[in-house]
Amino acid sequence: MGKDKELKEIPRKGARSISEIPTEILERLNSGEIQTANLTEWLAVNQEILLANVLVQINKSEFLEQILAQVKSLKNKSANSVSKTIGAELFKIASTDKSGQILKALSTHRSDTVRCWAAYMTACDESLDISATLNAIKPFAADSHFGVREIAWLCVRGKVISNLDESIEILSKFALDEDANIRRFASEATRPRGVWCEHISALKAEPWRALAILEPLKSDSSKYVQDSVANWLNDASKTQAEFVREICSRWSEQSKSKQTAYIIKRALRTLKKSDDI
Repeated sequence: MGKDKELKEIPRKGARSISEIPTEILERLNSGEIQTANLTEWLAVNQEILLANVLVQINKSEFLEQILAQVKSLKNKSANSVSKTIGAELFKIASTDKSGQILKALSTHRSDTVRCWAAYMTACDESLDISATLNAIKPFAADSHFGVREIAWLCVRGKVISNLDESIEILSKFALDEDANIRRFASEATRPRGVWCEHISALKAEPWRALAILEPLKSDSSKYVQDSVANWLNDASKTQAEFVREICSRWSEQSKSKQTAYIIKRALRTLKKSDDI
């Protein structure tokens, strides 16, 4: 019992490679008993085993083979594509549950991987307009786990692009939220280039369209937010260099804080490399 409590309550740094993950930790991850401690563990989770265990927990085991068939049909079986597929299939199951208990159970599950599935389930709901979608995904954007927060913006990226102006208007309010995770979501969801995601061509060409999101964050107290804003502007600098230079110059005049200085330095890193060549 003492060992069980220790594994659940003491924060773990996580292994540096999948081969270094202790067997009992991997078993707990695959059973959904504990969260992943880092990206290595997140990639190591066997989502098919985890799915089987979770379906037992929500009394839906009869759908296991149906979902696994979709997973096995994937041409590119990455951790994220598997997560997205499982989320989409779970959404189909949950759509017949008028009580909403399935989505609630998965949204609040101990496993961060399961909560990622729930985020994808939420994003799959085509009955929700962009406003309802962004508000529904907000709890995942505020999640305590880094992985769930990344999936939160990633899973709504396509809908944001398709409804860009309305999304910017909504996310400009998110940028004022007291929760740094929500503020960071507003920036990350609209990055012109982003990471492992579809680029936003409109913002690569006209990054100034998102100033309503960026302006409130120019001296944000959270480094998590600062890094996102800096990366946003660094993305934009690759297509609209003068815009980024101008906004950084203006911000440096408007704010003398160390937070703004940090954002500006990182925002200009690609341009500085070009200038140094």
